[in-house]
Amino acid sequence: MTTQITAGIKVSVDVVYQPEYSNPEKLHFMFSYQITIENLSDYTIQLISRHWDIFDSNGEYKSVDGEGVVGEQPVLSPGAVHRYTSGCNLKSDIGFMEGYYEMLKEVDGNYFLVDIPRFNLIASYKLN
Repeated sequence: MTTQITAGIKVSVDVVYQPEYSNPEKLHFMFSYQITIENLSDYTIQLISRHWDIFDSNGEYKSVDGEGVVGEQPVLSPGAVHRYTSGCNLKSDIGFMEGYYEMLKEVDGNYFLVDIPRFNLIASYKLN
């Protein structure tokens, strides 16, 4: 698991290679990841948008932006936790992702960025 705290917001990522949804012969490698967002601050926040940088070891790079996460823009009061699961496919068995969330602080209406720590996407058979 990879974890990082930015501005009182803790983001943790756990990754699983999905061999049942992958097809290495066709250069299709599927990974799922679960993200846990914990509000360790003293104020209520809302996740507004996300930005991902996705790197494949074959040299490909993708940038993905969108509203919220998996169709939600969760509001987290102090001490609250939000978890979601999503996925990423690569054309090789090794890569990584990193990015950030844009958050809104409800108390003053200010926006701020929260880092999503870099995490590796590695097919489990490569780890032996």
